[in-house]
Amino acid sequence: MIDPRLRVLQLVAQHGTVTAAAEALNYTPSAVSHQLRQLAGDLGVPLLAAEGRGIRLTEQAKVVLRHAEILFAQAERAYADLATDTHRGTFTLCGFSTAANYLLPPAAAGVRDAFPGLDVRVIEAEPARCTNLLLTGEADLALLTATADVPALTDHRFDQRRLLDDPLDLVVPKDHPLAHRPRVTLADAAEESWIVGRPDSPYHPLLVSACLSAGFSPNIAHYADEWDTGLALIAYGFGVCLIPRMARIHGDWEVTRVPLSGRTQPSRRILSLTRMGARKQPTIMAALELIEARVASMFAPEWKP
Repeated sequence: MIDPRLRVLQLVAQHGTVTAAAEALNYTPSAVSHQLRQLAGDLGVPLLAAEGRGIRLTEQAKVVLRHAEILFAQAERAYADLATDTHRGTFTLCGFSTAANYLLPPAAAGVRDAFPGLDVRVIEAEPARCTNLLLTGEADLALLTATADVPALTDHRFDQRRLLDDPLDLVVPKDHPLAHRPRVTLADAAEESWIVGRPDSPYHPLLVSACLSAGFSPNIAHYADEWDTGLALIAYGFGVCLIPRMARIHGDWEVTRVPLSGRTQPSRRILSLTRMGARKQPTIMAALELIEARVASMFAPEWKP
């Protein structure tokens, strides 16, 4: 068994402070500090050093973390090799809101049916929390959108793979001149009032950069982070927005989704994330197969979002 204090050190490295690491682990800061002092004493090297009002990892701590990544990944591979047809315990999937609506429930149901002895859970969470859940062992598989919160491809704690590119569609009021066209370019909406997420949301820079690539700076009139809020504003004639193909538009709003064509066709990349070495575990392989099948059916020509 791998020393769990190594995971504590990983979380401190991830978050940069003992307090944030303690929150991710559901520990008290004093418990985190105590475990790290113990680990440093057992290893005979300093792991943390004071820096101003904060802390920094020592060079010895970085060496320990490099070896810890290898140990944790090898342990996950061992779990996969030792797996049997009889699974017990808990299997948890996590992901952002759209995935939690349309991808995770059918996958969770399929895993539950395939492994009757398993307690299957789903957690809706944003990318930063998903990575925490994976690191702390509270989740086994995460679906997230590629944002600044997603670990770099060079982060050897995780196995990160592209699942799909979810295209963004233009949404306009039902009586809008563009509503009756089979496809439009982003430039066709250059003079519209735009409804976008807050500047610190993942979709704000995606929309702005797409509009700039199409040759215009969007006239941002309203901010809405929830799709339903944006759709309500559109239905009442306050502007237009972009919405992912996978996000469903409910019948309550008098709006029309129009696919984009042309050189500028923005999309959000959706990734699957596991702990390094864990992807070949039977439960994770089964969940991913079900998710990929669901994606294929959702993007079939006859599927209507």
